[in-house]
Amino acid sequence: MEYQEAIDFLFPLHRFGIKPGLDRIEALLDALDHPERRLGTIVHIAGTNGKGTVASCMASIFQASGRKTGLFTSPHLIDFTERIRIDGRQISREKVARYCSLLKPTIIAQGATFFEVTTAMAFAFFAEEGVDAAVIETGMGGRLDATNTVRADIVIIPSIGIDHTAWLGNTLREIAAEKAAIIKPGSRVYTAVQEGDGLDEIRRSAERCGAQLHQAGADASYTVFDAQPGMFELELSLSGGEPHRLRVPLTGSFHASNVTLAVMAARSAGIDWASIETGLSRLAAVGYRARLEKVAERPLVMLDVSHNPDGMEKSVQALVEMRGSFRSLFVMLGVAADKDAAGIIKPLQRIADVVVAVDLPSERSLSAESLGAMCVGAGFREVHVRNTALDGLNLLFSLAAPQDLILVTGSFFLAGEVASMERFNGGFDEPGS
Repeated sequence: MEYQEAIDFLFPLHRFGIKPGLDRIEALLDALDHPERRLGTIVHIAGTNGKGTVASCMASIFQASGRKTGLFTSPHLIDFTERIRIDGRQISREKVARYCSLLKPTIIAQGATFFEVTTAMAFAFFAEEGVDAAVIETGMGGRLDATNTVRADIVIIPSIGIDHTAWLGNTLREIAAEKAAIIKPGSRVYTAVQEGDGLDEIRRSAERCGAQLHQAGADASYTVFDAQPGMFELELSLSGGEPHRLRVPLTGSFHASNVTLAVMAARSAGIDWASIETGLSRLAAVGYRARLEKVAERPLVMLDVSHNPDGMEKSVQALVEMRGSFRSLFVMLGVAADKDAAGIIKPLQRIADVVVAVDLPSERSLSAESLGAMCVGAGFREVHVRNTALDGLNLLFSLAAPQDLILVTGSFFLAGEVASMERFNGGFDEPGS
């Protein structure tokens, strides 16, 4: 296979949808001689929000410490190869084509899903390249997620919220039980979940596996001193030890708990503070994008992938905290049809002056017309509907002044489409350059 042939074969596998279970991924891994057993130190991350941030922090810190580090995340923003990286470098297109060719007979025989195949590819690549550490983000849930074929040394669960209820359950307890099932005997477990049914299930799973459980907030204290677009500073102390000041290129003080979890786990793996500081300062190098990412200014433009109510609430709160950095907030919003659109819209009422609803570049899109009608019904004073992100941005740039903020949010699909535009591709740049 050539790369494009591989992609043309892989992406239609989405037709199989989400099929929980481990039989198909086990067959794929068996065909590759079980690479999941040769991944070095394994960090496995599950949770409702914060997975991508914690994964990027961990990978960057491991890399800064001199360890060859694999990073598996999803979804991608622009190119499929973004999902699978070693030391920040994306898997080559040639490797994708080769693994796809090797796996094709098993994929067809098993009816394997897109995510299962991608997971098998990542593990094969990491094992073949001889990584010292592998940072692996679950796709959805945990217990029956394709990534749950690894035995993690470190498990991180940043948050538990209501999402993917059709597969994970309708209560926090049920969802937490699914996600905590990635804990294995002997794992060191780190969570920022503080109380309630979610924490109870995480604790129960850890105890059942004889795994050590550590909580951000209880076993580590942190204070945010400054939060600006694209940067915040915090002071962090582990188990009452000497405090350390860290500057992190992230927008929003809500990321402090995610950073704290990464630091706690890194210290448990024997990584020194200098490597931690260096790693956190280089997040862009591991491909971290579109979490309130500043990509332009005058007007300020931020890309965000919040796609559930909890995530949107945190993004909005972050913008509230830095309200003095911009005059008015213009929002371009796109939402998938299977998401809680009403819940995603609600937090934006606190801060949005103008909303432009757009279609996602996906068959899963909630129509711009339906989304716009929901925004009107929610009471936004000015709502526009445009069919494409390009049309939406052109409208917003005609409306926004240099002192304003344009927030692109609601979906990975939308953030990816905008990130791929020439003026934004590669991160921060001046509009129109």
